[in-house]
Amino acid sequence: MLIQVEQSLLAENDRFAAQNRAFFAGRRTRCFNLISSPGAGKTTLLEKTLSALRDRSVACAVIEGDQATDLDAQRIARTGVPVFQIETGRSCHLDAHQVQHALGRLEVPDRGLCFIENVGNLICPTEFQLGEHERVTILSVAEGADKPAKYPLAFSTATALVIAKIDLLPHVDFDLAEAKHLIAGLNPNAPIFEVSARTGFGMDAWLSWLQRAVDTPL
Repeated sequence: MLIQVEQSLLAENDRFAAQNRAFFAGRRTRCFNLISSPGAGKTTLLEKTLSALRDRSVACAVIEGDQATDLDAQRIARTGVPVFQIETGRSCHLDAHQVQHALGRLEVPDRGLCFIENVGNLICPTEFQLGEHERVTILSVAEGADKPAKYPLAFSTATALVIAKIDLLPHVDFDLAEAKHLIAGLNPNAPIFEVSARTGFGMDAWLSWLQRAVDTPL
């Protein structure tokens, strides 16, 4: 019985996700679902990314997911990009119906990019499609290099991986080679970007990948 309930829940979510993808297709806008543990640096990376994409004339919008507060949405709003905050309460992930509700209240650009910053969690968000075209999993060097082995679905289902806070590498006990080896074993075809949003290291490669997505047919 539990399996039947779970299947029904995910089937309903997938129906809303398909509607969201149709919404994005109508605007020729590509959607990115950002997933990470709490504190991995999603919001800081997104702030720097949005500012850089604005300089490249790429229009963006953001949906922020957190259990409480609009603190991250306030940070994103300061970049000048349209943003909508979803507070999930006790829920540990966003679902496609919540995203659909946000899309009805957000200024989503034509032929641009929409970023969904999911609730900080490497488990539940992986189960729920939101209508995204790309799923980006972010791992910071402040975490354990064994995260891909512990949370394989978050890494195996990603279309790109970011190893963030790379500027901290000399100061933390993080085996970069081991992390990349584990990721490659789970997801050999996804690009891995080593990035420091604080110093700008690796940002050009990350931004170029995002910008190419603007011109890639949906």
